[in-house]
Amino acid sequence: MSGSAIVIFGAAVRPDGRPSPTLARRIGYGLDAAALWPDAPILCSGAAGRAGPSEASVMARILAARGVAQARLVLDEASRDTLQSVVAAARFARARGAARCVICSDRYHQPRIRLLLGALGVRTAPGPLAPGRGGAPLRHWTRMRLREGLAIPYDLALVLAKRRSLLAELAAEAA
Repeated sequence: MSGSAIVIFGAAVRPDGRPSPTLARRIGYGLDAAALWPDAPILCSGAAGRAGPSEASVMARILAARGVAQARLVLDEASRDTLQSVVAAARFARARGAARCVICSDRYHQPRIRLLLGALGVRTAPGPLAPGRGGAPLRHWTRMRLREGLAIPYDLALVLAKRRSLLAELAAEAA
């Protein structure tokens, strides 16, 4: 294994196809990571929500418009939540022989992502982050931190319960 793979985790898309402020921040982190790791493939992860295009397609459109080579971009338009995106990221990293995943998401979201990927045997590194809350309003930040406090043990329990079968599946796909 060598090199890094960049993974951008999704967030809501507005009905008109524009990224929500959260998704816009994450795309910005992805752009910074793309510049720091210019040879790394990039997984844009996120399905379509209630309205508008998929989160992954919005990410890819903006990244390409800002100069990221289309050949670097891989879309995961099936993942509907963090856990599904983590499994997709593990598949992506293994399929490309990447030694680690560079995680592009908000500061409050990164601990859960990195814990779950670690449980699946994938090394991670935090992607570039804005200082503090990254411009997120305090109310949103507080709500997301509380959500993460509940989601971490829940998702970890799911990964640990399915760990053996997930690892076998990942190994078979990589072979």
